[in-house]
Amino acid sequence: MSDMIEMNETLECDVLVAGGGVAGLMAAIAAAGEGARVIVAEKANSKRSGSGATGNDHFLCYIPSVHGDDPAEFINEMEASQIGGNNDMDLVRRYVAESFDRVKDWDRWGVGMREHGDWEFNGHAKPGHLRVWLKYAGREQKPIFTREALKRGVTILNHHPFADVITDGNNRVVGGICIDVTDEVPKMQVIRAKSVVLATGSVNRLFGSKTMGWMFNNAGCPSDVCTGRAAAYRAGARLVNLDRTGTGAGCKYFNRGGKATWLGVYSDIEGKPLGPFVTKPSKEYGDLAGDIWHDMFSIKRRQGEPVFMNCSECTDEQLDYMLWGLSNEGNVGTLDHLALEGFDFRKHMVEFDCKDGGSIGGGIDISVDAQCTVHGLFAAGDETGNFRADMGGAATYGHIAGISAACYSHGQTPFPAEETELVKARANHYSEIISRDADTATPDWKEINVAIQQVMTDYCGPEVRSEHILTTGLSHLKRLQKKAATVHCANSHEFMRCLEAEDLALLGELAFVSAIERKETRGKHNRVDYPFTNPLLNNKFVTVEKINGIPITGWREKHK
Repeated sequence: MSDMIEMNETLECDVLVAGGGVAGLMAAIAAAGEGARVIVAEKANSKRSGSGATGNDHFLCYIPSVHGDDPAEFINEMEASQIGGNNDMDLVRRYVAESFDRVKDWDRWGVGMREHGDWEFNGHAKPGHLRVWLKYAGREQKPIFTREALKRGVTILNHHPFADVITDGNNRVVGGICIDVTDEVPKMQVIRAKSVVLATGSVNRLFGSKTMGWMFNNAGCPSDVCTGRAAAYRAGARLVNLDRTGTGAGCKYFNRGGKATWLGVYSDIEGKPLGPFVTKPSKEYGDLAGDIWHDMFSIKRRQGEPVFMNCSECTDEQLDYMLWGLSNEGNVGTLDHLALEGFDFRKHMVEFDCKDGGSIGGGIDISVDAQCTVHGLFAAGDETGNFRADMGGAATYGHIAGISAACYSHGQTPFPAEETELVKARANHYSEIISRDADTATPDWKEINVAIQQVMTDYCGPEVRSEHILTTGLSHLKRLQKKAATVHCANSHEFMRCLEAEDLALLGELAFVSAIERKETRGKHNRVDYPFTNPLLNNKFVTVEKINGIPITGWREKHK
């Protein structure tokens, strides 16, 4: 490749959306509806990208006709669920007030929100409690959202991964940098923008997969790394809750979501139920043990006992319902494999386990209007660190971010983003990467990514943390950061992965310093040197932001 990276002609818009997943497309649709000129920069193709690429079947949603006019019980159930505990409550209240509007939008656009006749709430539920997860058919949701965005005049730049937020030096967004990977040789794409919405998704490939070496066997989209979080940090935005970590559950070795879609009962090898919630298959509740008893798999493993999902007592109607849900949740590959192997749900049980080697929670700190701590910067979906509601959160806060960004942009004037020092610095850095010879001793992106995963899993994983383990791991990661800055590539695809490796190394550092700061045990943050949960830290979030070029941690109160 050439020694200097080629620059595309600068583009201009009002709102630049980084990421064409559910949150990004919802932001683009909303901003365009407000009269904004919108560009979406998507790493893959918006028709099948992001964690919602192949579908979903649960949408957290408050519907007054179902749940009653007072949302208090709904909010209590939401906060007690797998997505609660680290949400700012002002964001929760706005979400609850607007989530049904987004459901009605999706229903009107053709997403199967009422596949069985009416609003149907099943799964992730405790017997006798309010059910808060709307069951829907989301297999074709991404093509539908792409169509709706294009109808409103949104420009979608597929194969243009977002790389950096450009500011004017006064804490104000003026554009963004993307990488054009449509051809064999990468090109740099600068976009002037009055505001930017970050919606690049979850943090995947930071920790090792349960199938080590197969980096892309992830529960979420394996191309969702941490670009938005890293770009926000570099631009001066505050991140929050990066000390959080955890694991999910699913069919062993198949790292896919959908544990609430399985209608069986968590059982031992003899078919005896392991949890206290249900003893028979139930489509209304599922078996909540995987949500509540987070240590079930590790405890049983230490006891020498595997854990199974037992669907043998499902009725024909329940089994059909489960298979319908799994196909909409993106588990077609799993079902095809079971069928190929002659699996019979009546005779066989499916072994379950933690579905990945660990995951980092947290992300960008946003206000109730989806604003970050940098003027003109907004975020939504899995990108955020102080609000989570999975698919419903991506839809609802994507819409909020799009509206907020469009309104902010109305009062701004374009700025020559392409002339900033950041653009010059990044062009030089990109040129260094593409000019390196693969025959030299410099590593490739896979070597760096696997090494980062090993360090994160061994030293910042969810099972054991301590001051000594964390500081040792951080020292290893700092060395990897230096090596990540020396990677080589052979084409635009590898170039994109090189930039991702740099971002993963950065976010790993921020996770380490955040975990060191929280000197207590809370949830899956298990500090063996601080084995108690400190009540003085209840409702407090660990923050991290770049000050004088280094990450500085702090604390803030959870919003009431």
